[in-house]
Amino acid sequence: MPVQNKIQLITYPDSLGGDLGTLNKLLRKHFADVFAGGVHILPPFPSSGDRGFAPLTYLEIDPAFGTWDDMREIGESFDILVDLMVNHISRQSPYFREFLAKGRDSEHADLFLPLNKIWEDGVPVQADIDKMFLRRPLPYSTYPVGEEGETATVWTTFGKTDPSEQVDLDIRSPLTKKLLRGFFENFKRNNVKIVRLDAVGYVIKKLGTSCFFVEPDIYEFLDEVKELADSLDIELLPEVHAHYSTQFKLAEHGCWIYDFILPYRILEALVNRSGRELIDYLRVRPDKQFTMLDCHDGIPVKPDMDGLIDTSEAKRLVDLCVERGANLSLILSDEHKSPDGFDVHQIRCTYYSALNSDDDAYLAARAIQFFVPGIPQVYYVGLLAGENDFEGVKRTGEGREINRRNYTVEEVERELERPVVQRLMKLMRFRNEYGAFAGEFSIPEMAQDEIKLRWSKMNLSCELQVDLSRSLATIVYADENGQIVAYEV
Repeated sequence: MPVQNKIQLITYPDSLGGDLGTLNKLLRKHFADVFAGGVHILPPFPSSGDRGFAPLTYLEIDPAFGTWDDMREIGESFDILVDLMVNHISRQSPYFREFLAKGRDSEHADLFLPLNKIWEDGVPVQADIDKMFLRRPLPYSTYPVGEEGETATVWTTFGKTDPSEQVDLDIRSPLTKKLLRGFFENFKRNNVKIVRLDAVGYVIKKLGTSCFFVEPDIYEFLDEVKELADSLDIELLPEVHAHYSTQFKLAEHGCWIYDFILPYRILEALVNRSGRELIDYLRVRPDKQFTMLDCHDGIPVKPDMDGLIDTSEAKRLVDLCVERGANLSLILSDEHKSPDGFDVHQIRCTYYSALNSDDDAYLAARAIQFFVPGIPQVYYVGLLAGENDFEGVKRTGEGREINRRNYTVEEVERELERPVVQRLMKLMRFRNEYGAFAGEFSIPEMAQDEIKLRWSKMNLSCELQVDLSRSLATIVYADENGQIVAYEV
């Protein structure tokens, strides 16, 4: 089943209406033609933290969100994409709880990574840890095991608590391979068409390396998972935040990839009123990508933009976003900061707020995204041109909540009446329905304060023209009668 070249929605299972059944009703009522490409449902599984990204299992749907029947019903009308946190699982999962109860006698013990699987004597070496790309101060956690006061220390790449809620899986273990097969087979039974391999860059733990996207081992793992997915007619989307060259290698390997460079480049173009860097990038990027502007995390900066940005200029853009209400996710490892100390991992804000709640600039950004080759995804807050949720950050203490507010059905329907949202939905319908987007992409000549992108197929053609000096976008296209029409976005 090929991925459809149409726009997808990204949403939590409870963010549009409160549960999967209500999400399905909203999709069918308001968005059937808008999200013709499908819906990425952020983890709907039982989870012990990280808003779904510490799953207990993939065999159940959290009852607060609904059931697999709800998922299958959505899948009858929309291609469903779900996440598989292939690097880890919850410490509250039945697998890890049984390990904690029985220790090495547990039938699930080999799913995990006690330190003697990393260091022969089980004693961590700081010199090795210093080389690693860390997501927490130390990449392991200690848990009580059994009833005799014993403990077990296992690898935990992620997690803000100590011990972590997210326990790494040993992807080399036959037991883990069997577990993943069971998860994929369950996805197939329940109408899931695409699986995003979340945190896949961290699955290889190898001393002397960063333990991030370790080559060639990572490709061996991806090939194994792809063979499994292909056998079930499921598409894979590896999720890797890394230096752009890593993404390009994945593309050369035949994988779908995320365009984590595009959100920064579009924001930069609109803020600086220059399309030079964006256009230079578009001339060399792979086409087989999913594109986005916003998501449940933030606008990527490091390491995604390493080698592409001057950090002093990046700092100005970051500072402007902070002035507009953003908060920042920072790099922990000194070795992976810039030489001048620049350490911004992601800018956390809504994209609409990053553009100062300017409707024209926001629509121009979306138009550029939709004209760039790839499968466009629109995050639910971005769909409704949502602004920064400072109350959510204050209530939870979690910076990412700035772009994670939930909407009731009444709030969704009220937001749909706003002109900026009406204009966005009209633009999305054009992207889904106009036939030239299945043709050839080209980049015409343009001035530095312009962006021009063109698609053509037989007698159909459309060109996006963005005047960066005024942040205004116009689409010039041939209608079904061959008449040239100028459509102001």
